[in-house]
Amino acid sequence: MTKARVKVNWPVTIWLIGVHLLALLAFVPRFFSWSGVILAASSYLATGIFGVNIAFHRTLTHRGLVLAKPLEYLLALLGSLTVQGGPITWVATHRIHHAKSDRPGDPHGMDRGFFWAHVGWMLFEDPSFPKDDATFARYTPDLQVQPFYRFLDKYFLVLQGALALVLLAIGGWSWVIWGVFVRLAFTYQITWSVNSAAHAWGYRTYATKDRSTNNWVVALLGAGEGWHNNHHAFPSSARHGLLRHELDLTWMIIKGFSYLGLAKEIVVPTPPQLERRVAA
Repeated sequence: MTKARVKVNWPVTIWLIGVHLLALLAFVPRFFSWSGVILAASSYLATGIFGVNIAFHRTLTHRGLVLAKPLEYLLALLGSLTVQGGPITWVATHRIHHAKSDRPGDPHGMDRGFFWAHVGWMLFEDPSFPKDDATFARYTPDLQVQPFYRFLDKYFLVLQGALALVLLAIGGWSWVIWGVFVRLAFTYQITWSVNSAAHAWGYRTYATKDRSTNNWVVALLGAGEGWHNNHHAFPSSARHGLLRHELDLTWMIIKGFSYLGLAKEIVVPTPPQLERRVAA
């Protein structure tokens, strides 16, 4: 029997390799600047934590909270600047992951190994996970009806290009290297580590049917996203760090929004719900 030929997703592969190679230019003295370092850190906070963690993940995917609509749209725009696909693509992929976590059909399941869960699922075509509009639409009917999200899903790469031009005009190539490529490479590695490391190493507080773990390194770098066993046990919870020592910066920001009246209907598991899911 002839083995099916593995097909490389060349556009994505070239993009990801290019981003990481260009990020290495940060080590070239002419491109180093402290303003660039500050830009990379602050833009990671804006796009990775506010955009992906709060908007894409905890709000749009799992409906763990409701944000004031202008704020929701602003944070979704920031999330689109991480170039992880637009909100529709991102949310659909993550919802499929939860529906089939670490089992056949999971886009980045650990059942296919660490490399696949970390980055391989993007580099190679997977017949069990067709990356097409019909698949994404089936899992995101709530986003499909909003023109703004369809716009972001179509033009997120154009928006990134516009950001790069603005940074070039203000701070030169140093700002482009740090504010685009260093930021993207770091954000990619954190997001990918949630899919891989937080399904491989760590402790399990709650009983789940997947391999999710609470990984403190990923949680620290990813502002709370590494408390992944907690998240898989209670997907709709806006709070991922459920124990006293589990620092969750993203949750702190959400609480700040709540105090300002910008977030409501915040979902957090009750003590009885926590007790029922504790792993034996």
